[in-house]
Amino acid sequence: MKKNETKVRVLVVDDSAYNRRVLSKILSAHETIEVVGTAYDGQMAIKKVLALDPDVITLDLEMPVMDGFTFLRWLMANHPKPVIVVSAHEGDENVLRALDMGAFDFLAKPGKISPRLVELREPLIRKVLAAHHSNLDRLCRVAEPVIHQPSVEVKAWKPILCSRLAIAVGASTGGPQAVRYLLEELEGLAIPIFVVQHMPPIFTKIFADRLNRQIENRVKEGEDKEMVEPGTVYIAPGGFHMEVELNRGRRRIRIKERQRGDRYVPSVDRLFRSLARAYGSQLLGVVLTGMGEDGRRGATEVKRRGGVVYIESTETAVVDGMPRAVREKVKVDGEYRLEVLPRAILSWAQSKLT
Repeated sequence: MKKNETKVRVLVVDDSAYNRRVLSKILSAHETIEVVGTAYDGQMAIKKVLALDPDVITLDLEMPVMDGFTFLRWLMANHPKPVIVVSAHEGDENVLRALDMGAFDFLAKPGKISPRLVELREPLIRKVLAAHHSNLDRLCRVAEPVIHQPSVEVKAWKPILCSRLAIAVGASTGGPQAVRYLLEELEGLAIPIFVVQHMPPIFTKIFADRLNRQIENRVKEGEDKEMVEPGTVYIAPGGFHMEVELNRGRRRIRIKERQRGDRYVPSVDRLFRSLARAYGSQLLGVVLTGMGEDGRRGATEVKRRGGVVYIESTETAVVDGMPRAVREKVKVDGEYRLEVLPRAILSWAQSKLT
């Protein structure tokens, strides 16, 4: 088959014939997507990748003969392609493990084989199209150690403990790896950090628990009415909005129900706006890789109230949608490669405490 340059060419990998058929039908119905092949296990997927050279791959994780992890490891080492994991692994860490190995994004199947698979149509198409335009070089390096490029001056490191400062982080596609790296590099920074990572319910709790085991600082899902403590990282729970309110000099987290018409839940905009009210000029907002424009309005409010806004640069963002949306609307205070961002954040914190 000759490569059709006008369409995104997709390979569907799943051990279920029903799932392959439904996913192929969903994707083929879109005018800019062409399903060029299917595979029922990792070994066949390798053969199809070499023969068809697809642009994007959808991948099940649990398959016979060669599972999705083994295939993904081979793919990213030998023939890198953006991969969207479409898996029924909703209750464990396997999906996050696949993201660590270089997968672009994921969707949770409603069961191993289910007629509700058609409900994935809109997010699946959106993610396939975004994957086609993603920063593949960045995807290939997500599991590699990052070499620092110290272009930001930071004084001699010492632990920073402060409850009057706050850091807010917003991310979507490509974010789990970027957020983890940022938090690892900021270990010992005892300033409350609030994170919105676009993920469905259940996965945010798994994400928070996993980070809590991987880094020194305490990481947890935010809970309604809990008091904000320095040195704690609060992850917004999937399916809800996380905000922070200031009352009589104390700051506490509020978890809010989604409202009709909400596009992003949890919302970076809502977190940033609430933190801007609660912290004013003592807030740093950071917008990392992601699709869409969530964070643009929130960053505007952060700046209006005297806070600082940094964004991840195009060079390292897997998807530049969210940083670009902020860049186009807000005069940002810094645009940094991911490996430089921690140093920029530390420099900001030190400047506030001197």
